Amino acid sequence: GLSTLLHAHFPSLSLSLSLSLFHLSCVYISHVKSGRPNQTVVFISNLQDEVEKQERHQSSRKRRSECLYDYEVYHSLEEIQSWMFKMNRTHPHLVDMFSIGRSYEGRPLYVLQLGKRTRPHKKVVWIDCGVHAREWIGPAFCQWFVKEALHSYQYDSVMRRLMNQLNFFIMPVFNVDGYHFSWTTDRFWRKTRSRNAKYHCRGVDANRNWKVKWCEEGASSHPCDDTYCGPFPESEPEVKAVAKFLRKHKKRVKAYISIHAYAQMLLYPYSYKYATIPNFDCVESAAHDAVTALYSAYGVRYRYGPASTTLYVSSGSSMDWAYRNGIQYAFAFELRDKGYFGFLLPEAQINPTCTETTRAVKTIATGLLKKCEIGMLQLDRERYPYL
Repeated sequence: GLSTLLHAHFPSLSLSLSLSLFHLSCVYISHVKSGRPNQTVVFISNLQDEVEKQERHQSSRKRRSECLYDYEVYHSLEEIQSWMFKMNRTHPHLVDMFSIGRSYEGRPLYVLQLGKRTRPHKKVVWIDCGVHAREWIGPAFCQWFVKEALHSYQYDSVMRRLMNQLNFFIMPVFNVDGYHFSWTTDRFWRKTRSRNAKYHCRGVDANRNWKVKWCEEGASSHPCDDTYCGPFPESEPEVKAVAKFLRKHKKRVKAYISIHAYAQMLLYPYSYKYATIPNFDCVESAAHDAVTALYSAYGVRYRYGPASTTLYVSSGSSMDWAYRNGIQYAFAFELRDKGYFGFLLPEAQINPTCTETTRAVKTIATGLLKKCEIGMLQLDRERYPYL
């Protein structure tokens, strides 16, 4: 790993942190690779102020009534789950809510199914958010996408076609225990909250715990590390529940999308090795079209490509597992920003971030409804040279 560290001090909490830049973001890695390995990079000069600013806003805002749910603020786990029940209750013809299991601490793992009940055995797009607890923009996006799908169904012909011909399985908070902990105790918590018999350190990286090249390069076998792969594949009940559900529906699931932050990237397999996937042309074309659609909203540029070369090598990821299990279109988004705010993305950026990402996801989903025509790919690239 990299020896470069980011030091953060929280005086009022009597807490100091030394975090490996490798575990924070590829943004920091890019500075290391630029030939300045010992240079300290400061993005937020007083990190404690930024954390307290968000905490003050969350504690001061009144609990909103369900009919006035604010999609432009971050919500606690309890608020998100109440909102899910509300969506299920108020949109019975387009929404179905169910639990696929329970977390380590016993919380239900809720999923929303979106789509018109036109026929059984429709193609499925799976979207999960909040795999890593501190990436709050993830759950905010999942909620935003549900809101957009339901509100625009009547007037947006693209969304109506998607909802009529596909089902979306949306999991707004994958890592429910970790997300709750990031609200109550440690804003920068990443992992699950499972206990380890030999160490006081808790939690497993839910994106290193999947049964695909488990615990090899880019994952740690030490329980105190942020990228700890766990004692065995699918040791985490959250990972096991999602894997079981996706295996059960593998013939119908045509796209897997996992929402992370931050780096402004759209990634596809492989993560665990430097190799080209068999259907590279079709997947690369889908990624190109998605980032083009995203760019059209506010001119924000996303890099796209295989995760191993675009971000870094990592093993045991959900995206690689999905692809290995027959889901031909498997993606991981790294949303805004590129490191200035990092995990503390201000609430003012929720709307634009989710708006542009919704365009990208709709583009990926639309692509599933037509056959990939390899011959047309070069023409598309020539039309959008800026990407």
